[in-house]
Amino acid sequence: MIRASLAALALTCSIAAVAAAAQDAKDPYLWLEDIEGGKALEWVKTENAATDKLIVGRPGFERDRQRAKAILDDDRQIAEPGEVMGDIITNLWRDAKNPRGVWRQSPLDAYLAGKPEWTVLIDVDALGKAEKQSWVWHGADCLAPEYKRCLVSLSPGGTDADIVREWDRTTKSFVDGGFTLPQAKSSVTWENADTLLVATDYGKDSMTASGYPRIVKRWKRGTPLTSAETVAEGEPEDVGMNVFALVDGDKRWPMISRGKTFYTTDYLLPNSDASRYISTTIPDTASVRDVIDGQAIIFLNKEWAGVPAGSLVSLSLADMSAARQVPIVTAMTPTQAQAIENVAATENILWVKALDDVEGKLFALRRDAKSGKWSQKEVPLADNATVTIAGTIGKRDAIFVTAETMLMPPTLYAVSERKAPQTVQSLPATFDAKDMSVEKRFATSKDGTKVPYFLVRKKGATGPVPALVHAYGGFRSAQTPGYLTGQPYRAGPLGLFWVEDGNAYVLANIRGGGEYGPAWHQAALREKRQNSFDDLHAVAEDLVKTGVSAKGKIAISGRSNGGVLVGAAMTQRPDLYGAVISGSPIKDMWRYDKMLAGASWVAEYGDPDVPEDWAFLSKYSPYQNVKKGVKYPPIFLYLSTKDDRVHPGHARKYAARLQEYGNDVYYHEYLEGGHSVGADHAEDAVRAAMLHAFLLRELVEKK
Repeated sequence: MIRASLAALALTCSIAAVAAAAQDAKDPYLWLEDIEGGKALEWVKTENAATDKLIVGRPGFERDRQRAKAILDDDRQIAEPGEVMGDIITNLWRDAKNPRGVWRQSPLDAYLAGKPEWTVLIDVDALGKAEKQSWVWHGADCLAPEYKRCLVSLSPGGTDADIVREWDRTTKSFVDGGFTLPQAKSSVTWENADTLLVATDYGKDSMTASGYPRIVKRWKRGTPLTSAETVAEGEPEDVGMNVFALVDGDKRWPMISRGKTFYTTDYLLPNSDASRYISTTIPDTASVRDVIDGQAIIFLNKEWAGVPAGSLVSLSLADMSAARQVPIVTAMTPTQAQAIENVAATENILWVKALDDVEGKLFALRRDAKSGKWSQKEVPLADNATVTIAGTIGKRDAIFVTAETMLMPPTLYAVSERKAPQTVQSLPATFDAKDMSVEKRFATSKDGTKVPYFLVRKKGATGPVPALVHAYGGFRSAQTPGYLTGQPYRAGPLGLFWVEDGNAYVLANIRGGGEYGPAWHQAALREKRQNSFDDLHAVAEDLVKTGVSAKGKIAISGRSNGGVLVGAAMTQRPDLYGAVISGSPIKDMWRYDKMLAGASWVAEYGDPDVPEDWAFLSKYSPYQNVKKGVKYPPIFLYLSTKDDRVHPGHARKYAARLQEYGNDVYYHEYLEGGHSVGADHAEDAVRAAMLHAFLLRELVEKK
């Protein structure tokens, strides 16, 4: 019986392998997956040049580029708060003189008074010049409570993989003989002043199939990394291992997370004597958000012990560390229209930013020391705005919060529970919004679901005008409306330029994101993905039905996972859309899990090697669904050669297939920038100008 089962399994695997080989053999553009290959890069250069010829010399291009860069480099921009370290606050600042940024610090009180006194800690541009590296800042982790020693992460060219070096904040220099990690997709945190937890590339078999670390080691100061002690291991098929620390007053809780899939994680924490890391009672579908008063704050993506999905619960870290039974206490359960998005703890308050029909709400939660129960109250800030928790001031029980709308520039507030919000800094208006309006509307999707979207256009607009619809629809990521100079994502002021032209800009909150909590995401997961495409179609059709726009005059825009979205949408409804913008896109659902970090997304999309999964993936996979003889809307594909998350082969092959069948393709592949595409404001400004020119050319000028 066992032998027969094994034989059947072997036959099944053999058939699957043959089928996979046959599928790949039908792909004439596999050679474009050779990221740095000479033939592939020559193709990229040719495509870039063809797009430049159409776009760069156009009237208005240089004006747009200069204006976009001026907006992005404006030295009146908000100095976003970094980490508060005692009575000091940090900030990363980028402008025309410092395109890669300066990491700097100011006394906290001066910053709160709106008169910061900045001292430069690290000049990233100067460091890159001195070391002959194209460094991109990836952050610094400074060890509390002294915050003297920091782990500084720098990426060459903007890749996810970076180097980590120990830095001394008092001497403003890297530590001679200090901790240093070579370039890799690493995860590292302080266990104490002389010990790190490190998940990195340790060589053969130390990385998962997704390209992330599989092994966590404890590395002691003064010893080589090769002698570090293994404290936890995952499996090769896992997504990867990560390390982090929760700080609760003077207590530091280092933790290890084992990402089994994109949506299931096992959490480990030190046992009572900190000799080893042990499993916790935290469900593998939940996520750790913060710690306060000895309680780990857990977000539930699925119902647990009678507590609804989307809720926050608190669990005693001491009880879990001692392997004792842990009481489950509900901290907050949102309403049906709400979704908890961000959580941040100060000394006595748990701050929660929630969405309420995709508009921001701020809540302050307190835990009663005797009963352990939680109470909550809303903290008023700004009506109908996008609210973002930007940082914490722990000892003062205050947080930094930004509030903005599509037409109202962001304002940074210091918020405490019992005082009126204190304005720290407001971004001056960078455009005149008096003749513009913003509306929140709802479209009805194919299955009857009401899908919210935000519409910006000039007041009193009549008659259909060209429209640009931006959406994402995946990975629990909510799309919230922000000031037009930053919409859509990674395209700078493109949304502003478009509305000023007299056109319509739309942000669509389709299923697959987190706008209404876990259920909104799960409604477009795996075999339900078509719901997100139907939602986008519904928004576009609503624009037509209400006279905002017309068929063939609607552009759709999406990045990364949004590349799957707009690719599927244009192949399904080429009659509805007139242009497509697709950045750092996923396009080939047959091979996505075999390229770079793609294997980590199987929980989101499904496994193409499983016939039942390929049955639904194949119905919408953009690359496989381009048909000969069908005229598709022109597409602008932008991406980076250095993207080590989404493989550039997706965009390259999609472009080649569309061109083979006689369709119009604009293509621009940056050599640097990583997944975010563009390593500085100069590149972001060029992209905004290019995309604006593309939309004008295809939706306005063509009749």
